[in-house]
Amino acid sequence: MLAAKPRLTRRLLSGCIAFILIVIYLSTAASGPYAGDFSPSPHLAGGFPRKIWQTWKVDPLDFEERDHNCARSWTSKNPGHRYEVLTDQNDLYYLETHFGPKGLNRPDIIYVYRSLTAKIIKADLLRYLVMYVEGGVYADIDVEALRPLDRFVPDRFEEKDIDMIIGVEVDQPEFKNHSILGPKSQSFCQWTFVCKPRLPVMLKLVDNIIRWLNQLSQKQNVPISQVALDFDDVISGTGPSAFTEAILAEMSYRTGKEVTWDMFHSMAESKVVGGILVLTVEAFAAGQGHSDSGNHNTRTALVKHHYHASGWPKNHRRYKHPMFGEVERCNWNAKCVAEWDKNKADFEALPLEEQAKRIAIKQFADSIKNPVANPNPNPNQVPNQNPVANSNANQNQNPIKNP
Repeated sequence: MLAAKPRLTRRLLSGCIAFILIVIYLSTAASGPYAGDFSPSPHLAGGFPRKIWQTWKVDPLDFEERDHNCARSWTSKNPGHRYEVLTDQNDLYYLETHFGPKGLNRPDIIYVYRSLTAKIIKADLLRYLVMYVEGGVYADIDVEALRPLDRFVPDRFEEKDIDMIIGVEVDQPEFKNHSILGPKSQSFCQWTFVCKPRLPVMLKLVDNIIRWLNQLSQKQNVPISQVALDFDDVISGTGPSAFTEAILAEMSYRTGKEVTWDMFHSMAESKVVGGILVLTVEAFAAGQGHSDSGNHNTRTALVKHHYHASGWPKNHRRYKHPMFGEVERCNWNAKCVAEWDKNKADFEALPLEEQAKRIAIKQFADSIKNPVANPNPNPNQVPNQNPVANSNANQNQNPIKNP
């Protein structure tokens, strides 16, 4: 009998321990991502989720050959990763699952996403939301993987110490005060980036976008579904400029000191700032012909952006001067930009009648070169007595403003 008591005690103790473990397990499961707990999962703290995310109009079974080839570059080089595409048919279900009442319970996000009609805004918003929930790597559908994902983190860094991987896209700070190019002269790339799930910066970025859309809606006195957006609105509201601003703010918060673009100008090698790994421009944006981006034939080029799916500027056009076209055609060439600026200034110094005459002559010449675009040319017709005012008026309409 005396020997039985220790055994009984051990059994009771084992039963209590098992019960406690079950309670802990159930409580942990109940506080998972579908119950609104969006804190980082401990098992993900050591590395990035092995997931590859893309978004497109249709699912991979209906991809065109060019999209299929880009997609295969990711799966073939990363066979251990899960690959998933969110489409125009299943994107809303995904968001309602993760941001509805059983998820993060953010009806404002669902409402804004449902309301949006500008596809590029939805595409930008969706990538940030997916990366907040899931993490992993996001790449635009027209981005080809040149290297496996395990090459994205240089050997001198530990993946467990990095929460996000981004790359420089535009590094032309000498144009930061240019009236048109300035806001786009310093930016990180958001057509490809990697992050761990539940990063606050992703949700802060989403909140910034929602606030911006609501402000535009009020300013234009229309619902979100009808807001007019030009090229610069997209870039600054949800695109690279918005992404860059949020990242710099997050770095400043994490390091306790202001982080500016100066830290990333002309980087010779990648660096980690506040747990965010910033790669040189050649990593994600090689071959641009600016920003000292190099080419795709180097070991440091990780992806190649083909741009064949980048048709959104057709719906959100850049500012186009009636005589000298788009300054972006200079592709950040200093001499070309200076010439464009001088020509524009000289033109605006002319009397309005002379401006109108020159525009009419140019339109006539253009119509001869391209008769489909201008079927009824008339060199004697004055298009507008105040072409500069007309140009400025167009800036307040969708889709023309500053490029």
